[in-house]
Amino acid sequence: MSAPLLAAQGIVKRHRCAAGPAAVGGVDLCIGRGESLGLVGESGSGKTTLARILAGLTEMDSGRLIWQGRALAELDRAARADYRRAVQYVFQNPLGALNPRHRAGLILQRTLRGLTTLDAAARAARIHTVMAQVGLERTLLQHFAHQLSGGQAQRLAIARALLGQPRLLILDEPVSALDVSLQAQILNLLHELRQAQGLAYLFISHDLAVVERLCPRIAVMRDGLILEQGRRERILSEPRHAYTRALLQAHPRYVQ
Repeated sequence: MSAPLLAAQGIVKRHRCAAGPAAVGGVDLCIGRGESLGLVGESGSGKTTLARILAGLTEMDSGRLIWQGRALAELDRAARADYRRAVQYVFQNPLGALNPRHRAGLILQRTLRGLTTLDAAARAARIHTVMAQVGLERTLLQHFAHQLSGGQAQRLAIARALLGQPRLLILDEPVSALDVSLQAQILNLLHELRQAQGLAYLFISHDLAVVERLCPRIAVMRDGLILEQGRRERILSEPRHAYTRALLQAHPRYVQ
């Protein structure tokens, strides 16, 4: 059996204040190559902290990350740079993650220059490719972030994450700020991208119904711990933890 794309082993992140449970309290989690894993839990459960650790945006206090069978801490500088290109983060609020002073085209140009050594012509071609992949017209490259709709802004954020041809996208509540119709469009887009490019996803949400649409495997998190994880069908029909049952009972879709 091949090694998972990314494995987290015993990840711990403590709050600055020592009182109370850790933000992440010794988590083990694996994401397979091309897999879409849903991470579900209420606000404050530790989902985003864990995700930021996996993406290299937050330091962990202890634990190990294993990338394609190799411990991240043991990789040389070039291999660690490859990891940062291969794992990209899509934030919950795209407008908050896009520089309001820059047009969309400049945002993508600056990102791509930081990821690759492509010349100007190749960068432009790559930007046009990802714009088409996410269903955005090239004319939007001249727009500022505040001139974009919520759906357009999230598509642009996804386009930016795709620029370096990543292996894993960490999607932190990517549709929670959108209305239902736009949620469906973005979820369909993410499904199509995964099928076409073989991407792996860590899809973070508080909403089991959203995760059900995109993720064949689900992990449930609360108070910094993974309470249970397994195949989608088993989690939704035979939850083993009381908290998972409470999440299901709180959603009209799953109330018998």
